[in-house]
Amino acid sequence: MNKDVFEAFNIGNLSIPGKIIKFDQIAWSKHPTFEGVELKHIITGKETKGQFSYHLVRIAPGKAIKNHIHETQLETHEVIAGTGVCINDGAKLNYEVGVISIIPAKVPHEVVAGDDGLYLFAKFMPALC
Repeated sequence: MNKDVFEAFNIGNLSIPGKIIKFDQIAWSKHPTFEGVELKHIITGKETKGQFSYHLVRIAPGKAIKNHIHETQLETHEVIAGTGVCINDGAKLNYEVGVISIIPAKVPHEVVAGDDGLYLFAKFMPALC
């Protein structure tokens, strides 16, 4: 697997008027529920007045974000590196570099990383946190 693109994101930045958020200065945090899943909260609802949030997501090989629902958030995934599968409203979607997936609010979904792990850029509207 080529992790170069993910590493570019991992040390990249978010440029917004009057502010640059450097990703390498944001610590990875363990997902509160799912083992083998880590998050880097790029911008949160606190900074966007609840409108949206962006997160880098790192899922270890064979690990999963198990089936769940976001009651109010539309969620998008952009696959940066690795492979996996997303079950989105019962449909199996193959995840590989370049895939973008949209998960509307109230839709059950889960993501399972392949043998090489899975690296996503996840966005939530309104903000997840």
